[in-house]
Amino acid sequence: MSSFHEVQEQLLLSYEDGMLDEDEFLLLHEQFMPTNPNFSYEECDRFSLDEMNDAECLAEFRFRKHDLQILSEVLQIPDSFRCYQRSVVDGMEGLCILLRRLSYPCRYSDMISRFGLPVPVLSMVSNDVLDFIYNTHRHRITQRNHNVLNPAALQIYSNVISGKGAALHNCFGFVDGTVRPVCRPGEHQRVIYNGHKRVHALKFQCVALPNGLIGNLFGPVGKFCRECLYKERVGDFNFTMFLTRHIGRVKSERLM
Repeated sequence: MSSFHEVQEQLLLSYEDGMLDEDEFLLLHEQFMPTNPNFSYEECDRFSLDEMNDAECLAEFRFRKHDLQILSEVLQIPDSFRCYQRSVVDGMEGLCILLRRLSYPCRYSDMISRFGLPVPVLSMVSNDVLDFIYNTHRHRITQRNHNVLNPAALQIYSNVISGKGAALHNCFGFVDGTVRPVCRPGEHQRVIYNGHKRVHALKFQCVALPNGLIGNLFGPVGKFCRECLYKERVGDFNFTMFLTRHIGRVKSERLM
């Protein structure tokens, strides 16, 4: 299938050869006008991590240059990512595209000069890398993570919170919620419309631990009672039942 740019070039050639008159050319040119801006990327160099210094990596990706390789290994990033329309990028490049996108609010067009890729490809790569990381590591926050939710660790959390002057001596984490605005969907708009924020949004709720980690995550949901999210079920397992069966009591009081 020809792109809008190629069709417009053919129309211009047809007009110059006299195959189209002025009215026909203007009508067809307007009909095949792309709705998205046409950003030039051919003149930009492709991404090269070797050409970036440590300060640039920290500013654009929020990771130092030598830490990016460690992050790639920990996240089990593959050697390459292949988009559904057959664009292929290196695994490290794909990770940097996602980090650049998440480091600071920006448009994909702002990333063209760094990566030398068109906006649609940047969008597809960013989504593919994000999906890969979530599918590979989601169990760490949606299911029981024994490394951060074991009895010894919960005792440390409760001691730290209590040591800061908390009224409760058996609190190990805090229920935190966030509303993430999204584009207005074409269907079922009422399901995700948030009357309080006056935007269409998805809600997430988590147990935040005092060490800054997420102990468990629930979401996304649309129009749902925020206070009731954790009442029965959190994530992929019953959080209340997990506390009752596996945590027991700390300092003769049940953890909260």
